[in-house]
Amino acid sequence: MNIVILGSGNVAAVLGRKFKAAGHKILQVISRNASAASELAYEWDTESANYPSIAKPNADIYIIAVSDDAIDDVINNIKLPKQIVAHTAASVSKDILKTVTDHYGVFYPLQSLHKEDADLPETPIFFDGSDEMTKKKLEALANSISPQHVTHASDDARSKLHVAAVFVNNFTNHLYALAENYCKREGIDFNELLPLIDETASRIKDISPSRSQTGPAIRHDEETIEKHLAILNAYPDLKKVYEFLTASIKGFKA
Repeated sequence: MNIVILGSGNVAAVLGRKFKAAGHKILQVISRNASAASELAYEWDTESANYPSIAKPNADIYIIAVSDDAIDDVINNIKLPKQIVAHTAASVSKDILKTVTDHYGVFYPLQSLHKEDADLPETPIFFDGSDEMTKKKLEALANSISPQHVTHASDDARSKLHVAAVFVNNFTNHLYALAENYCKREGIDFNELLPLIDETASRIKDISPSRSQTGPAIRHDEETIEKHLAILNAYPDLKKVYEFLTASIKGFKA
């Protein structure tokens, strides 16, 4: 397929690389960040532009891969009434694109994407469309880059999935950051925790997280909990997180 990508950030860069690897042609990359757009255009041997209004009119699919709050700026500057246009946001309705075209949809990659990564990560794709033709085209594009992980999802389903994704990705990573900062301040090597992190992440592929929970909270080991809290008196914000999560684990019912 011939594709125009609007955006030059992490999602745009990784999806563009996946499209190229799957044999698709990137006709154009458009971004208000002229430098980033030029870099991607050079990498993909294509053209770059700074304004959505000069998007090439003959692409098979237009992918808007920008932050949620920037989608309005893009769609206010394009009109492609007969073309397929999709955004990549989880929590934005596909209907935001109805003023752009009759054939609109969503192409949502459920993955933490970083343009600097050398390897292209396995990326489940959730798609939706305003009509059957749009759905079929977006599904075909998704299957070309992620054949084992393509699912149709409505606006409501994607929003709910995004909530779960924030828990398993953003919140979990923040806990890593808190632990890393604590380790630095206490003179501990955070890397010593990496085997534990890997084992925990690997285990839940086969065992439900609720069944694989370990630690003093699930055991109601009050003596250990009190020792930890005493250590954390020097870190009041971290202590609050520890107390909240300990109470959550103790009261959790699957």
